[in-house]
Amino acid sequence: MDAPLKLPNGAREDPDHPGWYSWGDFPRSSFAAATGRLLFKPDGPGRGLVRMFPTEDHMNMGGSIHGGAVMSFIDMALFAGGRCAGMAEGHYVTLDLTTHFLARGKPGIPLDAHVDLVRQTRGHCFLQGVVVQDGEPCYSFTGTLKKVTARNGPSR
Repeated sequence: MDAPLKLPNGAREDPDHPGWYSWGDFPRSSFAAATGRLLFKPDGPGRGLVRMFPTEDHMNMGGSIHGGAVMSFIDMALFAGGRCAGMAEGHYVTLDLTTHFLARGKPGIPLDAHVDLVRQTRGHCFLQGVVVQDGEPCYSFTGTLKKVTARNGPSR
């Protein structure tokens, strides 16, 4: 019997992209909404795949995908891709994220973050990966997530 899929909480099959999962559209008032709809799925043992659809809204003045948009996408990919890769369920915060910009991203072509779960301890999750666009690596990354027991309350 197949093991149950490990997916992020709230994930559901995406109706427009068979074989992929998503959270749907983020609330317009949230920071995450600027990234757009994310798709994700397991990609073999210890691996997750997360997709972003960059648009003109994600561009910098030089015509490339803005570094802040890239970093936001990768940060979100650590969580979605990490869970798809087998990261233990729980609430995590980003402890560190290092990104190397290898090539310029373009609008209109999906970005795929290939996320590898390197190691999971009781309190930390270590991940690494590469973001590919049109078959070419654009960004590489490493990140550490810290498991926390209490969530922050809403801001006032």
